[in-house]
Amino acid sequence: MRIDIRFLQSKSMNYAVFIDELQQLCLDGKAAIITNETIAALHLENIKNKIKAKELHEVIIKDGEKYKNLQTIEYILNELFKFKLDRKSTLIAFGGGVVGDMTGFAAAIYQRGINFIQVPTTLLAQVDASVGGKTGVNNSYGKNLIGAFYQPRAVYCESEFLKTLPEREFSAGVAEIIKMAVMFDKEFFYWLLDKDLKDCVNLKEAIAKSIKIKADVVAQDERERGIRAVLNYGHTFAHVIEQKTNYCKYLHGEAVAVGMLMANELAARLGLLKQSEAADIEKTVQKFSLPTRYKIENIDDFYDSFLLDKKSSNSKITFILPNGIGNFVIRDDISEDTIKDVLKVFGR
Repeated sequence: MRIDIRFLQSKSMNYAVFIDELQQLCLDGKAAIITNETIAALHLENIKNKIKAKELHEVIIKDGEKYKNLQTIEYILNELFKFKLDRKSTLIAFGGGVVGDMTGFAAAIYQRGINFIQVPTTLLAQVDASVGGKTGVNNSYGKNLIGAFYQPRAVYCESEFLKTLPEREFSAGVAEIIKMAVMFDKEFFYWLLDKDLKDCVNLKEAIAKSIKIKADVVAQDERERGIRAVLNYGHTFAHVIEQKTNYCKYLHGEAVAVGMLMANELAARLGLLKQSEAADIEKTVQKFSLPTRYKIENIDDFYDSFLLDKKSSNSKITFILPNGIGNFVIRDDISEDTIKDVLKVFGR
C-alpha cells in the first residue's frame, strides 16, 4: 500500500509512505543506518540485506528517550564525518520515534542537509512520528525544543518489525492512533473501541487509517501554523509529565494517554465534551492497557512548565481539546484558575 504526501503550501518535496512494500532499497551514493542497540540486535542484519548502496555503514546509539539529546547528535555526526559521507549520501532511520527524530535532525544539519529515509520499527513511529518531518532532541527545559522541520524522502512501514515489539511499546503506539481518531474521525474511534488490534488485518487497517489522517494534515500545514497543531491533543500535558519524570517512567505514548484524559477533563469543564464521550475515550485507553493517572506533586510548578511548550506564546497556553469525538478546538484563552482546577483533580 502507498500513501502519498503532497504539500499544498510548501516547496518541500512530495514523498510516499509505503506499507509492507520494502523489498529492496537501492541508493546511488553512500548510506548509513542509524539505529539503537535493541533494534540492532533484533533486525539490523535483516535491513542491511535489503539495502544496496555504494558503501553501507551503521551507527548504533543507546536506547531510550533519555539519550535523545545533543550529545547523541554529536556522536552521530562524528561517525558520519568518520565515514566521509557527502551531500549525496543518505541516512536511514531504523528504529522508533527517538531514532527517527534524531536521524532526521542529523540529516538536516549534516553539511547543511542530506537525504534521509524512515524505516520505523515501532507502532508509534509508524502511525505518527515517522510521517511529517518533525525532527529534534530534548533538553533540560523540555521535549523537542531543539530541532527542525525536515522531510524524509520516503517512509517504509513494515509489519514484520512489529512482531518483536514489547506489549508496552505496542500500547504506546495505540495511544497515538486513539489521538487521531478522537480529533478527526468519530467512526474510526468507535471502530477502535470495538476491534482487536492484535488481529493483523485490523492492525494494518488502523495503521493505514492513521497514516492517511496524518498525511492529510501534514500536506495542509507542514510547519504547524494551523491544523497540524491538532495532532498535539494530549501532548501539552504529556510533555510536562515526561519532563517531570526525567523521560524514564513513561513511554511517550503512555504520557500522551494520560495527557488526553487531562485534556478531556478540561474540555468537559468548558462544555466541549460530554461525560459519556470522556468515559468512552477513557474506556478505549484502558482497553489497550495504557495508564490513566499521574499524580501532580506541585500544581504551580506543573502549570509554569506549560509556558515552555512550543505551542504557547506571549504567556498564553495553547490547548488542543476535543469538541465532541471527531471534532476539535484550539484554545489559548482559558483562565489560569480553570486550568489549575483541572490539575488539582490529578494532584489528589
